[in-house]
Amino acid sequence: MRQIIPDEWKKRINNFRLDLDARFDSALFSSLRGTRELYERYSAFMDRFYVGGWKRWVFVEPLSEAATIGLGGLVLMLALAIPAFRETADEDWLKKSDLAVTFLDRYGNPIGSRGIKHNDSIPLEDFPDNLIKATLATEDRRFYDHFGIDFPGLARALVTNAQAGGVRQGGSSISQQLAKNLFLSNERTIERKVNEAFLAIWLETRLTKNEILKLYLDRAYMGGGTFGVDGAAHFYFNKSVRDINLAEAAMLAGLFKAPTKFAPHINLPAARARANVVLDNLVDAGFMTEGQVFGARRNPAFAVDRRDESSPNYFLDYAFDEMRKLVDTFPKSYTERVFVVRTSIDMNVQHAADEAIENQLRQFGRDYHATQAATVVSDLDGGIRAMVGGRDYGASQFNRATDAYRQPGSSFKPYVYTTALLNGYKPTSTIVDGPVCIGNWCPQNYGHSYSGTVTLTQAITRSINVVPVKLSIALGGKEGPKAGRAKIVEVARRVGIKAPLPDTPSRPIGSDEVTVLEHAVAYATFPNKGKAVTPHSVLEVRTGAGDLVWRWDRDGPKPKQAIPASVAADMAGMMSHVVSEGTARRAALDGIPTAGKTGTTNAYRDAWFVGYTGNFTCAVWYGNDDYSPTNRMTGGSLPAQTWHDIMVAAHQGVEVKELPGVGMGEKLPQPASAATAQAGQPKTLEIKPGPPPVLTRRGAEILVQVEKMLDDAARVAEKAAPVDPRKPAKPVSSSALAFPENYAAATADGVTTPALRKN
Repeated sequence: MRQIIPDEWKKRINNFRLDLDARFDSALFSSLRGTRELYERYSAFMDRFYVGGWKRWVFVEPLSEAATIGLGGLVLMLALAIPAFRETADEDWLKKSDLAVTFLDRYGNPIGSRGIKHNDSIPLEDFPDNLIKATLATEDRRFYDHFGIDFPGLARALVTNAQAGGVRQGGSSISQQLAKNLFLSNERTIERKVNEAFLAIWLETRLTKNEILKLYLDRAYMGGGTFGVDGAAHFYFNKSVRDINLAEAAMLAGLFKAPTKFAPHINLPAARARANVVLDNLVDAGFMTEGQVFGARRNPAFAVDRRDESSPNYFLDYAFDEMRKLVDTFPKSYTERVFVVRTSIDMNVQHAADEAIENQLRQFGRDYHATQAATVVSDLDGGIRAMVGGRDYGASQFNRATDAYRQPGSSFKPYVYTTALLNGYKPTSTIVDGPVCIGNWCPQNYGHSYSGTVTLTQAITRSINVVPVKLSIALGGKEGPKAGRAKIVEVARRVGIKAPLPDTPSRPIGSDEVTVLEHAVAYATFPNKGKAVTPHSVLEVRTGAGDLVWRWDRDGPKPKQAIPASVAADMAGMMSHVVSEGTARRAALDGIPTAGKTGTTNAYRDAWFVGYTGNFTCAVWYGNDDYSPTNRMTGGSLPAQTWHDIMVAAHQGVEVKELPGVGMGEKLPQPASAATAQAGQPKTLEIKPGPPPVLTRRGAEILVQVEKMLDDAARVAEKAAPVDPRKPAKPVSSSALAFPENYAAATADGVTTPALRKN
């Protein structure tokens, strides 16, 4: 191997390596020496500027530190400004506006509008001088003096608020408020305030002061669904903004701070009080004298009374949110912002729902200690026929039908029984109603009694708590109860429940939280032969010119087969017993097939009835916003009665459809009051839900013992009687025989155990 490379080549290679090393060392030495010489020259040059003694500490060091801090501040400001400036990436930011949507009912009749209602064609010089002065005096007195952020005004607001111990003045300039209206949301976060400040400065560099003021007057939300002072003037006073007087201008200027709170069509005294504050601001700012505003104080503005306008506001809010999401799916090249939307609402059903809830709360709300309710009526294709999100939209715009998560109680159990049927159980399958524990949690039935061996149909009819828990354990098999509960969640997801549903042992009896909307539409899977549908309010979207843009039956999501049709039919058959002889007898409809499930939660905080026919599905919830308990309200009381009243109206003039698994409805037994009336006797009043029963503890114990004895007797009778295997066994409701109607509903309806959380 050594003979491969000749000795002469080896010498040349070694010499080359020595030469390369020498050159590298020489270059490194030369560069370091040159660097040292340059540093020495730089030091000698800088020594000429050396300042020592007091001059250094008075001038040099402070300036040096200021430069360092300033550079760091500039870098920080740039980092903070980048998110704000991203909002301005759209080149059409000045022309871009919110949606303007006119809503029609399912038959094409106008029912209301949402979004922008403004007229920006009025030039600034045509606005009344008193309106501009009132706006500046109240919102930003130094508007023409600052560069977008009013630091003196901000400091003044901080001092005033600190002295008052609360928020009395706002520190945002008109430029900042316009930046928020154009680019940002109303969330109260530090990030939003930082972005707002940078965007205000950015606006000041691109627009004149008059252009900013004009945009603010045209784009600010003024309550009642109106944007801009001209739209507000038409809505509140039925006149153009050009024609308003000083009192009306003061009332409009007072709306910028809190348009919902001070809207005169909702709270005229508060609006007038706020207008009086605006008049004080005009005097304090020196824009007017006390004599000039005296007439406006003595003759305050009158607003058009719109309290009788029966717009379905909760539904319109939901439909507008849906429309926002829908527009985001349109191609980016589509710039249209004005639409006419035909919705799924039926105003006759909507009025019936509003009236039913208000009547029940007015008559029995105080007795039951219940202050709020919500309901959703849906087609079997998911179209919302009616929505009530609370008792009074004017008092609270929070939509309890779509945004409130409440425990469903026993109304969640159909998802458990559906899971059981999907895993081999039958409506006639039996299970022992007896003590069971998961860890240290042991569910109890109402009355702390057990019924022994029962069928699934009997268990759901009587709303037994132990049976769903035992089913969740059996469904998990060797993997444990948690796996069984996961199967239940999977089925709930398939039928349309999107709520979080955290895992707890009490999940099978409804301790997780859902919304009224999701719960109502998920139940549509049962009468829909197992097909899950998507809740929706928009049927058809057209431009302002009438061009068709989108249509639900063509472009919307199609129903999906969530469960087999046979399982859906079995569930409908089981749940029909809940209405005919179980906890929801008040919901029974004459001649209309009906099925559903009641629900009552821990400490009676929530009361539900969710039911359906071959035409519609409907969910009704009663409770309190603060989660305080009701006075023993159950799902079989006000919720079932409200559901009955709404569905009677919904089926007026509608062809009643067969309910798969139940068939056609039957005529209800004629009440005694009707029989006596036909016989010529005086007609007695129909029994409606009354105040909750008042029983002593001893009386309740005796009634529970009687119920247990009747259950034992019923089981003996069932064993003695021959059973037809072709028909599911009908449950015997001993409570229906032994107790008054109110007490039967209370004792039979399952009550969930721990309330997990409050929101």
